[in-house]
Amino acid sequence: MSAADEILDIVDENDQVIGQSPRGEAYERGLRHRCVFIQARDAEGRVFVHRRTATKLVFPSYYDMFVGGVVGTGESYDDAALREAEEELGVSGLPRPTPLFRFLYDDGAGRTWWSAVYEVRCDLPVDPQVEEVAWHDFLTDEEVEARLADWTWVPDGLAAHERLRGYRAMG
Repeated sequence: MSAADEILDIVDENDQVIGQSPRGEAYERGLRHRCVFIQARDAEGRVFVHRRTATKLVFPSYYDMFVGGVVGTGESYDDAALREAEEELGVSGLPRPTPLFRFLYDDGAGRTWWSAVYEVRCDLPVDPQVEEVAWHDFLTDEEVEARLADWTWVPDGLAAHERLRGYRAMG
């Protein structure tokens, strides 16, 4: 089964399930679904940053400061966060990511999804999926901030980053 064939729950503006759709169709038709964003930090507190592969369905070759992805049909946000973090980082035995908040991402151009933001500490050596990750490194918060204007970042990740910055400031 290809990524485009994966079945997703389609949700309304209140994050209530109203149907199901293959991922490719959900993207093509702008159907609202669910995603998870996990900020992974190493033992030194640096953030895992990566560039997506050119073959990704959405935002190919863009940089991201989160790992994550879509929530499958019937899957909880929490289960999806752990699955996606382990898959993208290429590790097993990761602690369960800590949920922080949710927000509705909508770019006004047909891309909209409920977004659950998490954080996790990854002390394990990472081995990211070559199908998902073209480049990766752990960067300090200052290094990430310094690259915000220079690199092409996934827009939903930037939205999550801005909200996470505000969330932490209110701490």
